[in-house]
Amino acid sequence: MRIAVTGAAGQLGTDLVAACRAAGDDVAALDHRALDVGDPGAVAVTLSDIQPDVVVNCAAWTAVDACEFDPERAQRLNGDAVRNLRSACDDVGAHLVQISTDYVFDGSLDRPYVESDPTNPLSVYGRSKLAGEIAAGRDATIVRTSWLCGAAGNNMVTTVLRLIGERDTLSFVADQRGCPTFTADLAPLVRRLAADRRPGVVHATNRGAVSWYEFVCDIVTAAGRDPAMVHPISTAELDPPRPAPRPANSVLDNAALRAAGIPLLRHYREPLAHLVASLRG
Repeated sequence: MRIAVTGAAGQLGTDLVAACRAAGDDVAALDHRALDVGDPGAVAVTLSDIQPDVVVNCAAWTAVDACEFDPERAQRLNGDAVRNLRSACDDVGAHLVQISTDYVFDGSLDRPYVESDPTNPLSVYGRSKLAGEIAAGRDATIVRTSWLCGAAGNNMVTTVLRLIGERDTLSFVADQRGCPTFTADLAPLVRRLAADRRPGVVHATNRGAVSWYEFVCDIVTAAGRDPAMVHPISTAELDPPRPAPRPANSVLDNAALRAAGIPLLRHYREPLAHLVASLRG
């Protein structure tokens, strides 16, 4: 494929570019310096020059709490940007793959979310990402994922590894549940979905659902420390409280992948062990 990857310097973008190049694709890796996806003119010119078969949009403003204070920027980068890409893809005949999030749900269900469940985002970030899904259109592939962790950029794994070098105890919420997903595993799957040009919404996460508290215990254990140093708290006990509300349950059921006969990603503890070992040298 000739594939353009926006947000190419981010966690998923970095691993996706690597996965595509390893598969022999002709890759245009576009970080934010190479392309401002919020600029419709720049998007049109860039994709016209590249003439890609597929565009995978990994670009996003993912600072969930910061989005609460700047909804216009969130909409521009997470919603309007996808409309720009959709238009440019139509012009060059490219298939669009849009990366989305578990935060499009409100977390009120007592079971994992399937692709057809109604959306109801609680935060500015979630609403802006839902706007991006809508802008992508029915012909696009929309990949919802959650709790991303990779070697490039900041995430819960890198944060916890830093904190255990600074503190004797840690406190994390035990009343928010989701599926940790590792970009080294997700990237080849996204490439497969891009190659298949499969339309519609797909949930794609590593297997295993946990609370943030349980996930942090796993990270601490993988780092060779005692998980007893981690203490569970409730979201209401966070001090200071987070500006953006989070869904209490954002576990995604990978139902569409199962129905299509596409192998699911492995349990998150396997890539977690590898990532911790690589980050610790």
